[in-house]
Amino acid sequence: MTASPSASPSGRSSLAVRVTLLVVAVAVLVAVIASAVGVLVVRRTLLDVTTEALADRADLIAAQVAAAPESAASTLSAATTVLAGQGIDVISIGPNGEFTAKKRAVEQAANQAGAHLAVGGRSISSSAVVAGQLQLVEARSTATDGFALVAPADVAAATRQALERRLLWAIAAGLVAAVLAGWLVARVVSAPLRRTADQARAMGQGARDLRAPVAGPREVAEVSVAVNELADALQHSESRQRAFLTSVSHELRTPLAGIAGQAQALADQMVPPGEQAEVGRTIKGEAARLERLVSDLLDLARLGADSFRLDCAPTDLTALVAEMATVWQARCDARSVPLVVQLPPAPVVVTTDARRVRQVLDGLAENALRLLDPGRPLILHVGVQDEWAVLQVRDGGPGLAPEDYLVAFLPGVLHERYRSRRPGGAGLGLGLAHSLVGRLGGTIMASPAREGGVAITVRLPTSDRSSRVEAPV
Repeated sequence: MTASPSASPSGRSSLAVRVTLLVVAVAVLVAVIASAVGVLVVRRTLLDVTTEALADRADLIAAQVAAAPESAASTLSAATTVLAGQGIDVISIGPNGEFTAKKRAVEQAANQAGAHLAVGGRSISSSAVVAGQLQLVEARSTATDGFALVAPADVAAATRQALERRLLWAIAAGLVAAVLAGWLVARVVSAPLRRTADQARAMGQGARDLRAPVAGPREVAEVSVAVNELADALQHSESRQRAFLTSVSHELRTPLAGIAGQAQALADQMVPPGEQAEVGRTIKGEAARLERLVSDLLDLARLGADSFRLDCAPTDLTALVAEMATVWQARCDARSVPLVVQLPPAPVVVTTDARRVRQVLDGLAENALRLLDPGRPLILHVGVQDEWAVLQVRDGGPGLAPEDYLVAFLPGVLHERYRSRRPGGAGLGLGLAHSLVGRLGGTIMASPAREGGVAITVRLPTSDRSSRVEAPV
């Protein structure tokens, strides 16, 4: 059978790759935002610096003209020559606001910026867009007329480009650092997970003595703890299974050895004719014991499968236990064991599988009868409490230690504890009863009986609440 694509991790990217990609993606996003903001800040800062520098030059020229009005023309001429090398144009403003400029674009910029208003002591600081280019305009008035300085806003383009290149290089270096940092972080974070995955694979191959180191972030440490707990649970479960299988194997070999020995004696004609019937009965009894053991094992196996079938129908538990009592009366009489049957005066109807309920009660009664000495009672009880039908098998046997009631329904546990002191099967009966009752939607519990032995109580949900009869348990 081929595994589905979702079951195989081979086509999936590793945690380290994902963390690295996530860190890089975040770094790229931050870099893009930082680049956009940085470029805008650089350009705005350069624009402010250029505007301030142009205003300072205009103020300086105005101060020089004001200090020597008679040399105003020569001062402006000298300033025009000096500033031309810096990409700044100087134009004169006549008394009536007319411009004297050699460049048409410069005159348009001065006109749009309102430089002609720089008369009578007024100063103009403005800008204009000519032919798609932003022009800065600083106009000052003199004693008789005025002048204006016009410069492109991007006059410091070389400086701006240098700053932007440095910014981009810094962002690129940050991205490289982010990739390295993301890779290192991913390695550190994923290392405990890789170790835990290796342990889980080793567990899948049968190793049970490995434990993952509890390290890394809290979530990763929790995964390690969970895997370690799973390893402990598997180790404990497999230990119990080995002990159980050892016990079952022993119980299987015992009747098989008896059957084989008796059959060999018959085959070798070592059994006298008068004893052959007794040997046959012995073989039949051992075969029946072996059949019950195999049947219990098969039922336990089937109970773990989803295909286990129940034939549920309305069932009168009162009539079912009364019928059961007629069979068990003979068996109890043969052992000199009093059988006490406690039935309510009205039917107790539940929707259940009558055959499986009878299987549970027969198994519980057989367990009890096996341990009873002559004169000690076996009690079959039927009643109703609240919304549950109650079936109870009690006995006057030797009972259990208080701590045994907690593990009574674990297959093979009580059998292992009492192997040398009490007769019994393979210890499957109570485990099988527990599984069957669970499948029937009921509950089962073990407790001390008032008669001195053990009380096994089975509760099943009633199907007809109007038929409930309160009866003491």
